[in-house]
Amino acid sequence: MLQDLFDQMGPWTWIIAGLVLLVLEIFVSLPGSLFLFTGIAALIVGASALLFDWAWQFQLFGFAALSVVLVLFGRRYFANRATREGDQNLNERGKRLVGSSYTLNEPIVNGAGRVRIGDSTWGVAGADTPSGARVKVVSVDGSTLRVEPE
Repeated sequence: MLQDLFDQMGPWTWIIAGLVLLVLEIFVSLPGSLFLFTGIAALIVGASALLFDWAWQFQLFGFAALSVVLVLFGRRYFANRATREGDQNLNERGKRLVGSSYTLNEPIVNGAGRVRIGDSTWGVAGADTPSGARVKVVSVDGSTLRVEPE
């Protein structure tokens, strides 16, 4: 009985299964895109089964091998892309300000002053500088910006 089921599996079964897996990838939010790559593997097996007369055992083996290869390739490709494209200072607002220039609200006296950035005021440290002067952020120490005159 199970043998008859496998014998009846044709190329369209793989194609439909691949499409179902791709639709599942859209609706299920699992990390790793597992359904995407197994769906692509099923579509490739289905397309090749349309062109060549494969025994069901070879189709199943081809699907398993392609799934493993595509999942490993996809994980490596997307992992490398995420580290290249991600904002390394996303949760470190101070580090994102390094290299920017601002106008001092309060003068830097005895190495400490204040600068307004957006809707907040930041403490700055650097050489004594009068109010209204332009300063450039060179580094961050906790919540204090290290600045130098521009």
